[in-house]
Parts: sequence; structure tokens; C-alpha cells
Amino acid sequence: MEDLQDWIRAVEQTWIVRYPKQTLATFGITNIAYYVVTEPIYREIDQGSHEGVVRKGRVIAERPTIVTPTYAMNLEGFRPEAYEYLKQISLNMGPHHPGILYKYRNEPENFEIVKGDPSEIAHKIADDLEEKDEGLSAVMVGVDEWWDVALLKFIYEFTSNSATSNLQEFSSRGLLSPQKNFGGAPKAAIERIEKLFREAATGDSRDKLKSELDRWGLFEHYESRFLSLYRQG
Repeated sequence: MEDLQDWIRAVEQTWIVRYPKQTLATFGITNIAYYVVTEPIYREIDQGSHEGVVRKGRVIAERPTIVTPTYAMNLEGFRPEAYEYLKQISLNMGPHHPGILYKYRNEPENFEIVKGDPSEIAHKIADDLEEKDEGLSAVMVGVDEWWDVALLKFIYEFTSNSATSNLQEFSSRGLLSPQKNFGGAPKAAIERIEKLFREAATGDSRDKLKSELDRWGLFEHYESRFLSLYRQG
């Protein structure tokens, strides 16, 4: 319970000083440089210290993937409450209501101790990035022992701000359109399956294709074609 309260306090004490100038790419990978500035833990002991910890790294956002409640319920790794939530979305909005799945990975690079107040340090970094016209860089202030909470808060807000434009771009290309001959799965899903079939035909992992077909509930539709991959050798 104490950890939860500490986590909540960390969120409340975190703020984003600078957002990237661009939104997440709809059809590509987005590579964002981040700077998390915190007050060092030892500041609680040495009140006369005026230093900040600057952690630098990169958040890599993979190309967004179109999903539906039915698809998401076939993904592993969520808690039971999450699947109940997906069931409610499926009931309220339909099993094939399209959404976007974002995948990120964090690549920490280094950290350094810098003289000054964390807020002042963060604003100076942000000003330097503005002068260099760094469009894909973010700066935030957080709590030292929970610095990754600051990063998660940024990812959540940045994703929320990008989702609308990403959906509009998918929609403008017809990729959200349900395909009646494929159980209502969106066009993007069928295109992805076709891509996986081409890769599997050249010897790439067929397990990946099988998993994708199962998640969309389309294995029976493609069963003969899938099995023919094994007859080809």
C-alpha cells in the first residue's frame, strides 16, 4: 500500500516541460530522445545541495497496430481486470471496433549530476533543444527513485495526443474498414496477414503467422492455405 501511495505521489510531482514537436508516426517507427531531471535522493540529507540528476535515453515507438477488442482479448500478459474491460468494450462498441495498439521500448543511455535546481535544469535543457530545433525530444521533471514513472506519464500523454491523428490517417486509407468476407476484421489486419504469408513462404517463422490468424479468429478461413506452406517444404 505504501508503494502505491509513493507511486501516486510520484505521478503528482511529475510534469512534462517539453513535448516533441511531432506526433507519433502512423506508418513508421518514432525514435524519441528523453531527458528526465530529478532531485537526487541525498538532497533529503544534504539540504544545502543544489543539484539535479539528468537521465538521458530513448523511447522507441514501433509502428502503431490496428486492433479490435476480439484481437486484444487473445493477447497474453494482461491482468483479469483488463480482459473484463475488453469484454465491456466488445459489448458496448462491438467486437470489431477498431483501436490502436502502441508498443514501446525504453533504451536508457546515461545520467549525470548537474548543478542547479531540477526545474531550472529541465527548462535550460528544453531551451537548448528549442535552439537546436530538436523535434523529437522530450524533457520532464520527476522523482528520483521513481524516475521511470515520469517516463511512463510522458508516454501515456504523448500517445493520447497522437491517437486521433493516427486513427484519421488509418481511416483515410481505408485501413479501418471491416472486411465482411473475413468476419469483419479491418482491412489493415488482412494486409498484415498477407504480408506474414509472404514471409512464411520464404522460410520465415510460421508460428508468427499462426498466432496472428488465431488472434483474429481467422485460422479456419486460411487453414488450407496455411497447411499448404508445409506441403511446399
